[in-house]
Amino acid sequence: MSTEIKHETWSSRWVFILAATGSAVGLGNIWRFPYVTGENGGGAFVLVYLLCVLLVGLPVMICEVMLGKHGRASPINAMKNLAIGAKLSEKWGLVGLLGIVAGFLILSFYSVIAGWSLAYTFYFVTGTMETIGPQSAEVFFNRLTESASSMLVWHSIFLAVTCYMVGRGLKRGLEMAVKSLMPILFLMLFGLVCYSAVVGNFGDALVYLFRPNFSALTGESILIALGQAFFSLSLGMGSLMIYGAYLPKQTPIIRTSAMIGIADTLVALSAGLAIFPIVFAYGLEAGQGPGLVFVTLTVAFGAMPFGQILGTLFFVLLSIAAWTSAISLLEPIVAWMLEGGRLTRVKATVIGGAGAWLLGVFSLLSFNIWGDITIFSKNFFEISEFLSTSIMLPLGGLLIVLFSGWRLKSDTALEWLGIEAKEWKLRAKVLILLVKVVAPLGVAAVLVNSSGLDRIGLKIFSLIF
Repeated sequence: MSTEIKHETWSSRWVFILAATGSAVGLGNIWRFPYVTGENGGGAFVLVYLLCVLLVGLPVMICEVMLGKHGRASPINAMKNLAIGAKLSEKWGLVGLLGIVAGFLILSFYSVIAGWSLAYTFYFVTGTMETIGPQSAEVFFNRLTESASSMLVWHSIFLAVTCYMVGRGLKRGLEMAVKSLMPILFLMLFGLVCYSAVVGNFGDALVYLFRPNFSALTGESILIALGQAFFSLSLGMGSLMIYGAYLPKQTPIIRTSAMIGIADTLVALSAGLAIFPIVFAYGLEAGQGPGLVFVTLTVAFGAMPFGQILGTLFFVLLSIAAWTSAISLLEPIVAWMLEGGRLTRVKATVIGGAGAWLLGVFSLLSFNIWGDITIFSKNFFEISEFLSTSIMLPLGGLLIVLFSGWRLKSDTALEWLGIEAKEWKLRAKVLILLVKVVAPLGVAAVLVNSSGLDRIGLKIFSLIF
């Protein structure tokens, strides 16, 4: 028996686009996408990435939003109800559970890393980072991560604000948050790009990011592009499914999903145009990952004109990106608890937030007090990250696309998408091909590569032969 649930809806399609883009744009987009682009062929990698978004990421997104829109419930109940309606096993609800658990785990350690952005915002505002040198910047960062109490404070503040936004509900909380935070994010990013173009080495940044170097493309580059396309769109964690559940019924799913993919890519590339002119102008190392943001760039901000202001704006930008993502990670589990009918939104948010906070404490202790406690050479933070991002997310995405492409009738899926098979014969066939064949193969490749199954297989093969 299916579960009847009534949720609020977004006030418009554009609010959904802002919310979904906010979910997709996070800390990883700000530094990782530009970096891997430059390391894997610049413009050539961008072309491959766009193809991966088009052929793999977008079909999975379309499926996830479609299932949420027609399930009208949390990922667990949406999958269960749709499966029952299609005369399939209600155990398909476990796919939704997988996404919720993955998102919950990610939120727990994501909040810890996001706390660093809040900390650095505070340090720049108070002038602590003024004229800071390379050695002192590294010492400062290490001091932050080695202090369990400091990390606890910032982790707690970040989650408290996230819970406040989610606890206020769809209209007064989530909508107001994305309608205010996302335009601020776009404006600040545009301002940083303009500033970098003036004071930085903009020409070298353009070459680094956009000059096609096809000789740098390898099989590994394609897998990186596949993984980036999948993870950067927030697929497999239930966020898009619950956001889809709040969509007005007349919203076109395909066109809306395409706009989200375009917006996410533009933000990631714009972040590169904001960061790398400064990196090259000051002779910094481009491939440092999080260290580029929290160590190297702080030195550059301290040395350049108006660096204190720029550094403050940059870390505010990071914090906003983190909050819009965190909201989408907490909302699915809150929606699921609400559907039980026993909890108010505030109580469900407090319970979900408290659980994420507690797991986050275990993660932050992995950087200091519990740093030596490992299982299979991984601490708690590394285990949480591996299980959620390397296994649960791609596995959930694979099951979603298999359900949509192979268990649902094609006519049913096309009807839900608003596609008339007779009128859109070619487009319908292309979409069916992508959902049934291309996307599953692509997501399976992401799962095999991210989980390390390919390396395990090679080791077994070498031992046998």
